[in-house]
Amino acid sequence: MNEKESKLLLVDGMALLFRAYFATAVTGQFMINSKGVPTNGVYGFVKHFLTAVNHFQPTHVAVCWDMGSKTFRTDMYDGYKSNRPEAPIELVPQFDLVKEVVECFDIPNIGLQGYEADDCIGTIAKAMKHETEVMILTGDQDILQLLEDNISVILLKKGFGNYFVHTQHTFFEEKGITPKQMIDLKAFMGDTSDNYPGVKGIGEKTALKLLQTYEHIEGVLENIEQLTKGQKTKIEQDLDMLHLSRQLAEIKCDVPVTCSLSDSIFNMNIDKVMKKFTEVELRGMSKFLSNSKVIV
Repeated sequence: MNEKESKLLLVDGMALLFRAYFATAVTGQFMINSKGVPTNGVYGFVKHFLTAVNHFQPTHVAVCWDMGSKTFRTDMYDGYKSNRPEAPIELVPQFDLVKEVVECFDIPNIGLQGYEADDCIGTIAKAMKHETEVMILTGDQDILQLLEDNISVILLKKGFGNYFVHTQHTFFEEKGITPKQMIDLKAFMGDTSDNYPGVKGIGEKTALKLLQTYEHIEGVLENIEQLTKGQKTKIEQDLDMLHLSRQLAEIKCDVPVTCSLSDSIFNMNIDKVMKKFTEVELRGMSKFLSNSKVIV
């Protein structure tokens, strides 16, 4: 295969698993199998995964995971993601189970203690963009900062098989800034989901205007006397948090993980996959396998 014809799909495993789990857990549909293990998150993950594979037809696939809640970001800022509750007890056993299921597709599970899945995705995407087209499947808009030539982001929308595919051009059309400027955007406005404040009183609209005018944080600070009195005061009062928020917002693209094209070829063995589905008791999945690349 010509490398230019190859397509690597990097899957944000945790984003798919959590989305799948909460979509059914809200009505108590935990799908507990005969071994007493809930499988609703794993079932939904596989459904999302195979639907995307059938839709985008990647030649190579890898799945990236968070490896615990403690990371270099929590070391930098105690409050980082501290607003998030513990994982529900019905989800906990599915963290290992979903990785077992991914293994049956003969594709890599990638994760590294101290880093988030986003950092693994960013590192691999930047390393592989010269060899292949890279597509990132997620529900997390933070990953949009990785957009550039040969890297696109497939955002999951409500339901299954509904996507918005972002490129650096669609991102600029929507926001009026480049994907890389998104890091500084989040530094100014903070992130309630990840629980860091940015600059209090600076929202998205103001932050976008500042970045469109002055390009980056340094440009804003160099021209701080040109800002309104209110903007100047807010930024000066929260200057340390502005710089810290930028560090928290930036996806690290130099973590020690690798994924080669040869490691991630997607060509699943249908018998092996069905055997695992039967073992885990994931029923009704055969229809999602019918359009996928298989080894008989």
